[in-house]
Amino acid sequence: MNKQEKIKNFNPNSVGDLNANMFGLPFTINESETVLIPVPWEVTVSYGGGTAQGPEKIFNASFQVDLFDPIVKDAWQLGIAMDDINESIKDMSDIYRPVAEIIIDKQSNGESISEISEIKDINHACKEMNSWVKKRVLHFLKQNKTVGLLGGDHSVPLGMIEALGEHLGEFGILQIDAHADLREAYEGFEFSHASIMFNALKINQVKKLVQVGIRDYCEAELTIINNSNEKIKTFFDRDLKQQQYQGITWHSICENIIKELPQNIYLSFDIDGLDPKLCPGTGTPVSGGFETEQILYLLELCVASGKKIIAFDINEVAGEDEWNANVAARLLYRIANLTMLSQGKAVRL
Repeated sequence: MNKQEKIKNFNPNSVGDLNANMFGLPFTINESETVLIPVPWEVTVSYGGGTAQGPEKIFNASFQVDLFDPIVKDAWQLGIAMDDINESIKDMSDIYRPVAEIIIDKQSNGESISEISEIKDINHACKEMNSWVKKRVLHFLKQNKTVGLLGGDHSVPLGMIEALGEHLGEFGILQIDAHADLREAYEGFEFSHASIMFNALKINQVKKLVQVGIRDYCEAELTIINNSNEKIKTFFDRDLKQQQYQGITWHSICENIIKELPQNIYLSFDIDGLDPKLCPGTGTPVSGGFETEQILYLLELCVASGKKIIAFDINEVAGEDEWNANVAARLLYRIANLTMLSQGKAVRL
């Protein structure tokens, strides 16, 4: 049965088929416009764990998502499918996570980083993961797929950002996050989840970083922001809240954010950018943050303004209960559809 026959025979109003791919859709990866790459990795997390299970939990939660999209016409027909989970990457994460925990504990007890030889092993493992992500992303970009990445901790998009630069040229990053992630080799780990944007800014094709919702950062990170010659524009959560208290609308704030973005945007979404009532299981929750519709409204305005979302990631989804993955799955569906709309692969409702 080809894709058009599957569309004809599929009922989007019915119960999700647990034997199907993401969201219960009947399409293969080849038939889907959007391909999601799962990266079950959490080696360098510095507080709560569990993010390596994020991709699988989001996949399982996706079958509860209704397929009607209020912005994109017949969005489900475009197809969204998740790539197979790479068990070698998951095994490597399982091996090196306990080693990283020992290193973090030693540092917490005052041991010098220079005396901890295992850090080199961790950095090498992270480099291998980044290399695999880059190759996998390039594989699908060369097929003209819209690519999304599901973490895992927030260190995992670096290979994707490298692939996008190599394949598509210059772009900016729109980062939704509670943390600035501008620490250099945090806890000695070159590819730490807290260093993702520090590392991303080394990539020549990344011309701008626009951070939204930041509310937990150190003085060194603020210095990097202030000395970036406007390459980094940070919309701190405190400032955004105070503007709203003064009567400035979220619409106006979003317009100001969009003015800072270049034409091509990579969306990097750490789930802890949301209010932690929506993601209590995430690794490093911080009070404050956004409602889901605030972020979706920002993205809708981005697309309406003519900006192009070239790819996206969603990271740091964890927690024993299904709530965190449920929220992530619903955001994922809308974000994937808006991304396809921005790329001209979909039609506005």
